[in-house]
This record gives sequence, C-alpha cells and structure tokens, in this order.
Amino acid sequence: MAGREDGDDASGLADPVDVDARDLDPEGPVRSAGEAAAELRERYDELRRLESRIADLGEGRVEAAADAYRRAHRVLDQYEDDAVGTGDFGSYVQFEGAFANAVDVDDDTPAADAFAVADEAVDKRRLSESDFATAREALEPAGDYVELLSDRDDAVDAYRRARKAVTDARGALADRLEELREVADMADADLDADVSRLREPIEGYNEAVRGAFHEFSGSASARDVLDFLERADATPFVDADVPPADLREYVDDHAAGEEPIPTLLEYADYSNSKLEHYVDDVGALRTAVAVHRTFLDRIDAEPLTLAWPPAPGDELAYEIDELIPLVSRIASADTVADLRSIRDLARSAEYARLRRAAVVRDALDGAELALLESGEIDGRVAEAERTLALVDDVLAETERG
Repeated sequence: MAGREDGDDASGLADPVDVDARDLDPEGPVRSAGEAAAELRERYDELRRLESRIADLGEGRVEAAADAYRRAHRVLDQYEDDAVGTGDFGSYVQFEGAFANAVDVDDDTPAADAFAVADEAVDKRRLSESDFATAREALEPAGDYVELLSDRDDAVDAYRRARKAVTDARGALADRLEELREVADMADADLDADVSRLREPIEGYNEAVRGAFHEFSGSASARDVLDFLERADATPFVDADVPPADLREYVDDHAAGEEPIPTLLEYADYSNSKLEHYVDDVGALRTAVAVHRTFLDRIDAEPLTLAWPPAPGDELAYEIDELIPLVSRIASADTVADLRSIRDLARSAEYARLRRAAVVRDALDGAELALLESGEIDGRVAEAERTLALVDDVLAETERG
C-alpha cells in the first residue's frame, strides 16, 4: 500500500451542487456529434446533387466544355494586346488559329453554341478590344461548367472535412457514453450516507502518523530509520522504499550512522576540510550519502497512511493489522488506538455502505453527482446511445463507394 494524499474536504461530503442537471454539458459530445452528423448529411446531399447533375450531362462532356472554356480564355488573354487594331499581323494570325482550335468542340458538347458565337466574334480581318470583350461574353455559358466542376471539387473537400469531424465527434461521444454508463453503474451508492464517519478518523490518523514519523525520522539515528523502512517493506500492504545497499552498509559500519538523517544531509554539504572534523571517512560519506540525497529527502510517512477512498473492509482490516506493530514503534498510544477504531469500523456491517458512498463521491465531479442525485443519468445514457446509433447510421449512409 502506497499512502496517498487526502483531499481537502474534511467531511468527505461534496459541497451542494448548485446546478440543474438538465443544463449540464449543453455543448458537449452528445450535441456536437449530433450537429456534426447533420452537417455531414447536408454536405453529402449537396455532393450527390452536384455529382448527379454532372452525371446527367455526362462528365466527359462537362469536362470538355470546361477545358475549352479555359483554353479560349488563355488564348484571349495571351493575344489581346498584340492582335487588336493595327498591331502585329503575325500575332493576329497566330491568335486566329489558336482560338479556332481552342473553341473547336463536338456538337454535343454543352454550350457548343457559345463557343461558336465566340469564334464568330473574333473571326474578322481586324480586331478591336470590344471584339475580345464580345468573345468573353459569348463564352460565359460555358463558364457555368467550369463553376460546376469547381463546386463539385469544393463539395468533395467539404464532405471529407465533415466526415472527419463526425468520426472525431463519434470517438468523443463513445468516450462520453462510457463515462455516463460508469456513472449510472454507481446509482447503487447511498449518497445520503455520512461519509465523514469514515473520512474524519482516517484523516485524523494520517495527520497524526505523519507528525509522528516526521519527529522520528528527524531525531532517530539514520540506522534506526533505515531499519524501520526495511521492516515496513517486509509487510505486504506497506510499500516502503528499500534503502540502497551501499547507504545501508555505510550507516551500519560507520559511526556517522548513529546521527539523524538531517545531520547526515547537512554533513554532505560541508567542505572536505570541515567534514573531517565530524566523520572518520569523508569519501565514504560523500559516496553513500550525497549520492543518495534524493532517496533520503523523499523518506516520509506516506507508506504508513491510509488511502482515500479506503480499501474494502477485509483488506483495510488486514492492512491495519500490519500497520499497528510499525506505528506502535514511532507514534503515541492514541494514534494506535485510532488505527484500531478504524479497523473496527472496517469490520462493521455499515462499512460497505459508507465506503461505496465515499468511492462514488471521490470518483465523480459535481456535474456527474448532480446527474446521479437527480435521477437523470439513465436519460442521459439513453440520449447518448440514441445519438451514437444515429451517427453510425449517418456514417454508413453517407459512405462513398
């Protein structure tokens, strides 16, 4: 048993939670998953609408129209400055050929008439800027197909983002559902039980044994303290750190081992010339004590304390049986009596009920306790389960082949 720090609430009872459980977690995983699923459905439907329209027109035909539109605009942009007015005749000739090739599409290509009108607009012996403007205007119907493909690409991206958002939200919802189920499983606890009847004696004992051990470890010889730690570690329920072998050997074999641990740590900070006046082997002390300063600094009473929430009754009683001989060596008779009274309580008929309440109160936060106390936890579980099923349905129904 490794002793653990007690909480700040001396009574063991949570403060009253001033919160309406119906208002808890309004933007939490359940709502987020539902909203993400609705968004995915919208993005999927929009993508299907655009894909269906393109399929009805023929994707190859739509792409042909879009490609021709882009080619035509590139030619217009490239030659406009040189092919108008009395400009470069060579550029004019090149433009005529390039533009005719750019708008040369099959008759069944969407907006085929637009390409023909644009070609006619610039099929002149002499071109003006207005002719280029007329050609661009004539091409506008074909631009709708460029926009259609762009909208489809944007819809694919939006769909993928929405699907990832739903997948992430589903994971968070599944985690939340597991948490809610764990809370629901604690509904058997008697939350009206007076947990302070457990908490107060355990906290009182822990405080007393910490004080006693602090006094013992600060005044007893290092040899006696390490002896005590080894004895404590030999018991199954007391998890004390075993002293390093070289430190154990040093305090056993040198007179400095009769000094308290704080004195040995103080020695380790002395200069060699000063230390020679206090120990018989400066090097041995530095090797054994200075090297293991961290271990010595961390020696405390925690292995002798009782955890909160406490262990089940039989386990706690057995743990206390092991602690009593150890605690008797360093603490007062009153502290040992406190241990015995806790053991009696652990063996009592009411212990399981008190401990269960303590475990639940320690495990849950205020919002979760409010759900449990209000009786709304089962409804929250059902809501999360329904939402998870809905999300799974949406994911299955919106999967693209």
